[in-house]
Amino acid sequence: MSHLIESMAYVNEVPWHGLGNPLSAHQPIEVWAEQAGLEWEIRETPVRFMVDSADGSDSIASLPTSKVLFRSDTKEPLSVVSKRYQVVQPREILEFYRDLTEVSGFELETAGVLKGGRKIWALARTGQSATLKGNDVSNAYVLLATACDGTLATTAQFTSVRVVCNNTLAVAVAGSSGAVKVPHNTTFNQQAVKRQLGIAVSTWDSFMYSMQGLSERKVKTHEARNYFLRVFSGLDATSSTKASERALRKVMALFDGHGRGAELASSKGTAFGLLNSVTEFVDHERRSISSAHRLESAWFGPGAAIKEKALDQALMLIA
Repeated sequence: MSHLIESMAYVNEVPWHGLGNPLSAHQPIEVWAEQAGLEWEIRETPVRFMVDSADGSDSIASLPTSKVLFRSDTKEPLSVVSKRYQVVQPREILEFYRDLTEVSGFELETAGVLKGGRKIWALARTGQSATLKGNDVSNAYVLLATACDGTLATTAQFTSVRVVCNNTLAVAVAGSSGAVKVPHNTTFNQQAVKRQLGIAVSTWDSFMYSMQGLSERKVKTHEARNYFLRVFSGLDATSSTKASERALRKVMALFDGHGRGAELASSKGTAFGLLNSVTEFVDHERRSISSAHRLESAWFGPGAAIKEKALDQALMLIA
């Protein structure tokens, strides 16, 4: 595959990564499944391999502790996992949102397949939003994602999207990650996950209270540089010094007025501006092979780790 994203559907504006099939609003789950490329199943089969015998003949042996996962439509292999691995089907990711969209006012905005089916996700807007000074609006979403290659537990995560720039940030405050994670050695029970996530609905209010605090915390130039140095130090051992310097120059430029929304009262010269400079860099500016690779990194990989560290460091400024 030349792209990480194999298929995807979305409503409203084109996503920041510019990929996917457009849908009109309020489509049923069945349409989402078709347009997002989620109409297939993950199937499994024993691990078998050829063994050379002493007489020159071949025999077939199996590995009883493992199994191969593969796609029902293309028969392409996805991964080799242990026998204890509990599969979460693509359709289950969408079904998680059925009652939320039909009864609770949620609206699906994106769903799709990454890395040939190894990762699957759907993102829905909850209807919650908050506005900081300068009419700086952020909306609340719930992201549900799973993987069958051992890189991600099935995770339901509250996510903030800043409207002015489409920066995405996992919602977390002290004492709450805003996420529910189900390891693949246990059964995914969507109702149980919703109950756990429901307990954390107040996390959104706490998160935006913290964002308001960041928007009121003025920072000086030396504080900004020290913040960026702390955020980017030690996160990627493979990065060259020059690459790190380029990243620092870029985020400083974004903070100094070149970023989307950087001149809003909530961001100009504030700790909130520092945080959004990092999220914009990760979501839109960080070097990547493609937009699909950037999305993968920003939601699940090194980019997500950078944003998490940026949030932690920002909250320390108002602790």
